[in-house]
Amino acid sequence: MESDLKEQDFDCVFRPASIALFGVAPSPTNWGGQIWPGALLDLGFRGALYPVSSRASEVCGLKAYPSIKDIPGTVDYVICCIAAEYTPQLMRECISKGVRVVHLFTSGFSEVEGEEGLRLEAEIVRIARGGGIRVIGPNCPGVYCPESGLSFGFGLPKEVGRVAGIFQSGGHCIRFVQLAAGRGIRFSKVIACGNCCDLNETDFLEYLAHDPDTDIIACYIEGVRDAGRFFKVLKEAAELKPVIIHKGGHTDAGTRAAASHTGALTGADEVWEAVCRQSHIIRVYNVDELVDVVLAFHFMLPPKGRNVGIIGGGGGASVQAADDCESAGLRVPLLPRQIRDELRQFTPAPNNILKNPIDTQWLMWDTSKFAETVRLVSRWEGVDFVLTPIWTDMFPLSEMGNLLDVMVEAVLASREVCLKPMAAMIDPGTSAEAAASAALARERLASAGLAVYPSVARAAAAINRFIQHMEFRGSPEHPDPQSRLRWPKTGTRPI
Repeated sequence: MESDLKEQDFDCVFRPASIALFGVAPSPTNWGGQIWPGALLDLGFRGALYPVSSRASEVCGLKAYPSIKDIPGTVDYVICCIAAEYTPQLMRECISKGVRVVHLFTSGFSEVEGEEGLRLEAEIVRIARGGGIRVIGPNCPGVYCPESGLSFGFGLPKEVGRVAGIFQSGGHCIRFVQLAAGRGIRFSKVIACGNCCDLNETDFLEYLAHDPDTDIIACYIEGVRDAGRFFKVLKEAAELKPVIIHKGGHTDAGTRAAASHTGALTGADEVWEAVCRQSHIIRVYNVDELVDVVLAFHFMLPPKGRNVGIIGGGGGASVQAADDCESAGLRVPLLPRQIRDELRQFTPAPNNILKNPIDTQWLMWDTSKFAETVRLVSRWEGVDFVLTPIWTDMFPLSEMGNLLDVMVEAVLASREVCLKPMAAMIDPGTSAEAAASAALARERLASAGLAVYPSVARAAAAINRFIQHMEFRGSPEHPDPQSRLRWPKTGTRPI
């Protein structure tokens, strides 16, 4: 079935002027009562907020109203946290108020076993369509849009970015946003759409494909309502911008779990694999991998090939790094003698290997020498991009913070003279103290615009996917290897 969506439908989905919150209660653990209004206030929602409660006169410092009809003025958008059996009456009240979008956080519909959930969901859709209301959900956290201040959680970035997401799992959605945000990603719009009884994955994908504020689309999909339309829109979207999909339920056990989670009809995995391959969709198999691949597209210039220069590490760690890169499909070429001779002029012979991987972790404590190493290696036409790994567990814990600071400075300095695309790796460490130091170091590098990975294996796998996609798309070589990735508006990228 073709979509009958209008642009104004999405204006209200992502930029409502007013929101009414149903199901509020004084309990601090109640989503409707404290967490949701608090999250909207935390992100700085631009419009009016109206808690609706028969038990409270105030929620989060906001005046509460006994019913939607008591709210002065118009209500564009409703967030519903009441029990499923009361939602049909709520929908009728929303029609009387002129509400345009209802987001059903409420669960207990088609995702549960039995006929009652299916019947309720069908009734909700029938009432909504009869009254001109669009429905998000049910069974989902809804929309995060930092531009307008829409939020489904505390502590989400207020800055606007150019990555969008569509998720049929609220947990995966929130985890993706938090993980990606911690590694420097910022978002245009992220939607957790749950059961997709009305507005569905295809509607949101079609919108984001043409959204001028979105450059990269990340998805978690368990199943689709209309496979023909979805795959058509998916192919069209992939022609305009990178689309990265984590398809949930690709095993028998996962398929059963997906049906219980969102009531999804998952479809044969072979069909999904064929569609992704034919349409140049990047397919991943977990949320970590989804974040990793988005990171490469967001921060890196397209390498011309798969030859990587690995700079920094230890003896055994360098061997492991080489194995991880080549196992992922990359190549680790031997440096020519001329470059090795140039490196020897300022690199002490003990504890350093100058072949590639270049085991010069001790040189990372000398910013100028490490930067010169990166410059010389990246100058060679046999290297297409540079990876700088830092293993925190090689440091004395008492000195870790200071040593990491010095190494981060070395990586940042080398980035300024690197003549090829560049990524970094900082492992998370093996203790709480090490993890805290590594997190701070990772944030510094990410804030400077570097793709930072927690392991060489994950970096290699993600960057190989990135290169493979660029090869499929016939990406031209970027003209200025010193430039940083700040992609132009949608539809004009070299992909």
